[in-house]
Amino acid sequence: MGVLLDHFLYRDGALFAEDVPIAEIARQVGTPFYVYSTATLLRHYQLFDEALEGLDHLVCYAMKAASNQAILATLAQAGAGMDVVSGGEYQRARAAGVPGERIVFSGVGKTAAEIRMALEGGIRQFNVESEPEMEVLNATALAMGVRAPVTIRLNPDVDAKTHAKIATGKSENKFGIPISRAREVYALAASMEGLEVIGIDVHIGSQLTDLTPFEVAYSKVAELTEVLRGDGHEIRRLDLGGGLGIPYARDNQAPPLPSDYGALVKRTLGHLGCEIEIEPGRLIAGNAGLLVSEVIYVKSGEDRDFLILDAAMNDLIRPAMYEAYHDIVPVIEPAPGTPPATYDVVGPVCESGDTFAKGREMPPVAPGDLVAFRSAGAYGAVMSSEYNSRPLIPEVLVKEDQFAVIRRRPTFDEMIKRDTIPQWL
Repeated sequence: MGVLLDHFLYRDGALFAEDVPIAEIARQVGTPFYVYSTATLLRHYQLFDEALEGLDHLVCYAMKAASNQAILATLAQAGAGMDVVSGGEYQRARAAGVPGERIVFSGVGKTAAEIRMALEGGIRQFNVESEPEMEVLNATALAMGVRAPVTIRLNPDVDAKTHAKIATGKSENKFGIPISRAREVYALAASMEGLEVIGIDVHIGSQLTDLTPFEVAYSKVAELTEVLRGDGHEIRRLDLGGGLGIPYARDNQAPPLPSDYGALVKRTLGHLGCEIEIEPGRLIAGNAGLLVSEVIYVKSGEDRDFLILDAAMNDLIRPAMYEAYHDIVPVIEPAPGTPPATYDVVGPVCESGDTFAKGREMPPVAPGDLVAFRSAGAYGAVMSSEYNSRPLIPEVLVKEDQFAVIRRRPTFDEMIKRDTIPQWL
């Protein structure tokens, strides 16, 4: 078995999700829809868990990547913790059966109400992003008569060499406290009676395909751990964030494997005797999901052909927002030797930005055929909207030869009834 893989494979020319034909799901559920593979979710979680074997550690799934209850419950039952960034995500994690002591609360804008919610319901730690947040956290904890466990997120000023919109570790980003101010900020935290300082947090970006920025950042964290311990702080936990990338294009540029990443963590930080937390999201969920869509029209333009799908930018925003690449494949393979076609792949939303790919060479398809967007499990369904009054699309989970709709498509009536007309109309 390969190391990093998915469980969406062709059998006799038809694409399957584990042991379920994609075309059969489409027939029963209608298109477009997201489909996730239980085997892939668990496989990728286990790769991280195994990579840190020998260290005291917890793999906290960054649930902003895909937060359906069924996905969370699948991972929680395997032993995963959760990394949450809002009160809503905290409630989702608890509802999926994740105990408070396995939930880490990240994010730059935690409100007093969210902090109170987590302190009441149980929390592993807050990853504190600023001094003003520290003050609110301290005041809230004191008012409740408890101490809040915290790590402080430090910005190591490392260029992760990723897309500007998902880089988080440079000095101009909004995240964390500059590492140059670490000693004074830890001294301030230690003076606050409502806080229990337990460690350091760092996260430098998303979709990283090179280990060098991690090595630079973690070396800085190792050095700082010794300095802070020398100042009298008990640094017993290091939260290293997430960010390891996945292969979106089917080429030879494979990102580093979790095992390589784990070896790097052990090499740079293993000597400190700290508990290690990591927060992968994309690498667990990304290749575990497909977006499946039907071709509505093939339209011939002056100098190009347009493949018009029933999925749109409101269903998968990544190409419009990040110029992101997704492999687009037919659900039924054409006959061997069929020459490829070249399309601009677009959706039906009235925006030029509703474009998934330009000049994409792929097997030819016709109206009524199904296509699948690979690597769509992360930042797909969670970032979707009802723009153009298009219903949120179903999510489906497959396990071996079974599948279940884990979020159904709302009716137009349900969508409209969410609006309230004031009495003066």
